[in-house]
Amino acid sequence: MPESVLSLEELSDLHTSREFIQLLRSKSVDVRRIKAAVDYENELEKLQVELVKMQRWVQEEGKRIAVLFEGRDAAGKGGTIRRFTEYLNPRAMSVVALPKPTDEETGQWYFQRYMRKLPNRGEIVFFDRSWYNRAVVEPVNGFCTQEQYERFMRQVPEFEHMLVEDGVVLVKFWFSISKEIQSARIEARRKNPLKQWKLSPLDGKAEALWDAYTHYKEMMFGRTHTSFSPWIIVQANNKRKARLESIRYVLSILEYRGKQDAGTSLVPDPNVVMRFHRAAPKVD
Repeated sequence: MPESVLSLEELSDLHTSREFIQLLRSKSVDVRRIKAAVDYENELEKLQVELVKMQRWVQEEGKRIAVLFEGRDAAGKGGTIRRFTEYLNPRAMSVVALPKPTDEETGQWYFQRYMRKLPNRGEIVFFDRSWYNRAVVEPVNGFCTQEQYERFMRQVPEFEHMLVEDGVVLVKFWFSISKEIQSARIEARRKNPLKQWKLSPLDGKAEALWDAYTHYKEMMFGRTHTSFSPWIIVQANNKRKARLESIRYVLSILEYRGKQDAGTSLVPDPNVVMRFHRAAPKVD
């Protein structure tokens, strides 16, 4: 048996956490990594308990919550959404990840197919990419004309103002990662057969088009960051921190019942989650 494997007999003889740590060290296991993983899972569970409480309040009060996840390829959007939704009631929640538009949808008003997916009373909707495809992904890859892009950029603040004015709680996340982290994550997807489904033709071009994505992302922030619908930047090089703090942010802005009894802090780390500011250093 390899030295690093823990036997059932060894585990059954443990009586204290100190003995467990000593056993791990004797097997040359990185105790700090194990502790970090355990701490993360414990904190995640506490926040997920709050998410369940929050969803119950959304249902009872007929609230409408829309959370948008934007960011470069491999920024960790999908993994974060899974942590948000893991224990939520699927009858009052949905995840929207629309494919490319059909011929019929191409002839419609751009926002039309997204409007069908907006939350009903008592519902939370998580958008794994949203109408903001037209602000970054489409112009970078030549999927829309300059006229279509400009029309979208003019219309989106008005569209979101109508949503917010009508009572929709709109959260816009941008998951920010470095070029090196993106490259490493895309390469890991290529090598892992369980993650290859995440690869898309766009992933192969993401690194080469880094500067073009940067340009359109900055244009998007400059023209669509508003007081009623601000962009929230999530520093996502560390996936675990990004998941925890984005959940914490959503919980922090909603006054759901039982919030005061939370088993953990609901104040997001400002070094991980921050409101976009025009004078701030460039993200990504």
